[in-house]
Amino acid sequence: MVPPVPPSRSSRPSSPPRPVGTVTRGTTHQNRLRRMDRWITAVHGPALRRSASAPVVVDLGYGAAPWTAVELLRRLRTADPRTEVVGIEIEPARVAAALPYERDGLRFRHGGFELPLEGGDGVRPVLVRAANVLRQYEEGEVAAVWARLCARLAPGGLLVEGTCDEIGRRHVWVALGPEGPRTVTFATRLGSLDRPSDLAERLPKALIHRNVPGEPVHAFLRDFDRAWAAAAPYASLGARQRWVRAVRELAAGWPLVDDARRWRQGEVTVEWAALAPRCGATAARPNSGADNRM
Repeated sequence: MVPPVPPSRSSRPSSPPRPVGTVTRGTTHQNRLRRMDRWITAVHGPALRRSASAPVVVDLGYGAAPWTAVELLRRLRTADPRTEVVGIEIEPARVAAALPYERDGLRFRHGGFELPLEGGDGVRPVLVRAANVLRQYEEGEVAAVWARLCARLAPGGLLVEGTCDEIGRRHVWVALGPEGPRTVTFATRLGSLDRPSDLAERLPKALIHRNVPGEPVHAFLRDFDRAWAAAAPYASLGARQRWVRAVRELAAGWPLVDDARRWRQGEVTVEWAALAPRCGATAARPNSGADNRM
């Protein structure tokens, strides 16, 4: 009997492309990203509503449990009920565990920084949220990742990338558009704060190693601590009043882009250019290439 001829290499079905990135620890807790979500809803909500079709949002690297994606959908639908969220994870077992939580407007996909969405490259998200994803990577790898993700955004889209503690009391994130980084936001539960520089341990990867003398982010946190100390008399009125007073003082020397409505939430947002690393600055170039290592 003549053995069957094996199919030629060209006729064999091709395996799906390998997701771009590496597996993170996957730590997640319910309500962990509430501060980031609250800011996104307030600041980016109008962009969601302007979308001609149902706005697609990506929760990139949601972790071992799907809570953050479920919560993101609920919160963003208060801004636009058409919002659709796609949770993307590089670990297949995490995707399988999340599938029972799919519902109208919420899907889960296996993938990485290539952002595999139904419809391929023709579907561009209006928002990508990547929380606690880049912390394990090298600082020198951040620019390529930012560029890759920003290149996938829809016109007027936003990438929000940052880090928070395990229960979401302290959080710092960078907001980027297709042109690159725009702002840095510091957010905290005010009752747990001793001084603003406590947030330094949650700086995103692009900045955390730059909190040293001579770098802008170090000077910013130094000035913030000084303003906080000067606002000590307002502590008798509560931590919120002290924070607002300190931020008003900080605004005299730093380009803040928000106002008291956000400050009262325990937030402050500053222009990226004011905090960008002085040496070897991390910057996203939307048209630059990005390799497959993160």
